[in-house]
Amino acid sequence: MSDIKTWMRGPWAVPIGSGAAILASFAAAHLVTSRSVVALPWSDALMIAAASIAGIPVILKASRALTARVVGIDLLVSIAAIGAVAIGNYWEAAAVTFLFAVGHALESATLNKTRSALAELVAVAPDIAIVMRHGLQVEVPAGSVANGETVLVKNGAKVPVDGVVTGGTGALDEASITGESMPAHKTLGDTVFAGTISTSGFLQVSATGVGADTTLARIIHRVEEAQDAKAKTQAFMDRFSAWYTPAIIALAVILGLATRDIVLALTLLVIGCPGALVISIPVSIVAGIGRGAKDGILIKGGEFLETSARIDAVCVDKTGTLTEGHPRLTDVFSLDPAWDRDDVLRIAAQAEAGSEHPLARPILDAAAQAELGTIGLPEHTEPMPGKGIVATVDGHRVAVGNMALMASESDSGAHYDAALVRVDALSGAGRTPMAVAWDGQIIGIVAVADEIRADAAEMVRRLHGAGVKKVVMLTGDIERVARAVGDQVGVDEVRAGLLPEGKLEAVAELQSQGYTVAMVGDGVNDAPALATADIGVAMGAAGSGVAIETADIALMRDDLLKLPQAIALARRTVNNMRQNIAVALLTVVTLLAGVLFGGVTMAVGMLVHELSVLVVIANAMRLLRDRGANLAKNREQQGSGQSRPASLIKPSGSISTMSPEPS
Repeated sequence: MSDIKTWMRGPWAVPIGSGAAILASFAAAHLVTSRSVVALPWSDALMIAAASIAGIPVILKASRALTARVVGIDLLVSIAAIGAVAIGNYWEAAAVTFLFAVGHALESATLNKTRSALAELVAVAPDIAIVMRHGLQVEVPAGSVANGETVLVKNGAKVPVDGVVTGGTGALDEASITGESMPAHKTLGDTVFAGTISTSGFLQVSATGVGADTTLARIIHRVEEAQDAKAKTQAFMDRFSAWYTPAIIALAVILGLATRDIVLALTLLVIGCPGALVISIPVSIVAGIGRGAKDGILIKGGEFLETSARIDAVCVDKTGTLTEGHPRLTDVFSLDPAWDRDDVLRIAAQAEAGSEHPLARPILDAAAQAELGTIGLPEHTEPMPGKGIVATVDGHRVAVGNMALMASESDSGAHYDAALVRVDALSGAGRTPMAVAWDGQIIGIVAVADEIRADAAEMVRRLHGAGVKKVVMLTGDIERVARAVGDQVGVDEVRAGLLPEGKLEAVAELQSQGYTVAMVGDGVNDAPALATADIGVAMGAAGSGVAIETADIALMRDDLLKLPQAIALARRTVNNMRQNIAVALLTVVTLLAGVLFGGVTMAVGMLVHELSVLVVIANAMRLLRDRGANLAKNREQQGSGQSRPASLIKPSGSISTMSPEPS
């Protein structure tokens, strides 16, 4: 009984009931004998019943819309159906309402398919978890796991929580989160996400995120919001429909009064339904955002999807974006005979111990590896944005940074000139040099380097292939180092030595030149530029709730090639929207011409109208196929005979104590 009630409330109950009544009416009309004159009223009654079954829900919906002062498609169909019944055109009334009901049911079914990415995400959400409580394995609802509890993930099971591996090893299918098809190997200390699936091994996971606090839940929430968010074109179409529908009603009234042909006026109402036009934009947006979600690309909404399709300039940070983001110490030099290289490294490490700058870590790591003893904290630390750091160590003033900092911290003497030469040579080699000063005297140089990502140059090539005119590297690093990286990667422009405000100004300058700018950064020192850019892109957002919620585009995996893929997807989606609008407008114009010049009936018009709606939806569903990215990839590979660039800095087993002699 419950199944029957569920089916009766489903989208197909109305069209099936109406269709059955229409067939019964035809049967009553054709199975009568010549002596049976009572069958005709039965045929008409069944046709009216068919129109009522399909038409009453439409009339009720139109009435509710009118109470909210909305004049929509349902009102056009309601007036046409009621008018057809009033003048005795029962077949026309039944055909119009039946076809409208069928179209509505098909539309619901196909729209559900365009939301398949969201449905798949919801489907992978885990229901149960196995946790260790009091030394026993206990099966509990996934939402009842407490943070800090140990969760067991066995082979073939879904990970029920976000967490950190505390024991065991295994491989997880993370496609639902990152879009990566290859399983990711997990071992002690690695992060895992709810909804991923174990393909091998056995993991013990300490829960850090449960229920709505998991990365999967945040992704589902973002996709839901994004698919419902309206693009500018869609908002325009909504405003257009608000004026268009009353205009069609007014035109039908005028045409009916002028021609005294009520059938013509009612037919005009049906033909003028802008159904395909209204649905042409949202169905493409839903499909495009769904395709992106499947590929690990979260787009905030329709407006950002449209803007992304216009991107023709991309600004990227160097450290952590074009490079691996894990710099290491490569060189240590002493410029003063009173200090050896261990002294220089130890003093630099003591000053950097109070710094949160990314380049502090490799200096501290190198000092620990060299076993220079305990590196204590400085008494005082003063960051110098864009220059370095000044610290008080054992009562002495220590400065570690670029030559701009040294110009204000040290005297100008032989060591200063030697430092300039050494810094220039290191910069030319693609390294980031930092001078070390002790109480105003430069005593040495340390240098660090970061390896260029293997796919950085490929990303730039694909961005150009996707229609991006200019790729600009924005970095706070010195000019020589930035140029060395830029030349390897193939960016169009390098802007170095920038403070956060300088990156913002660079983005604003490109916008003033007419570019639509996307900014890719780490969201910390790049925050002003990310906020100013037309599109802010966060990379490696898996597990980062802030990035998922705030970025215009969040690339769930730390994969540079996802960026050109996202832009290509946006362009495909907008092109799809334009195709749908063209189909919808052509259909309406053709049918209106057919009504005015004769030959198109009410039933034929509704049939063509519903077919156009299905064509629009089917066209949008093409976006769900992962064909565009693969074709673009193949074209890029065929069009480029160059191999990927080697890393700028080759890993070495030891820290260099000498550099090439400057020329």
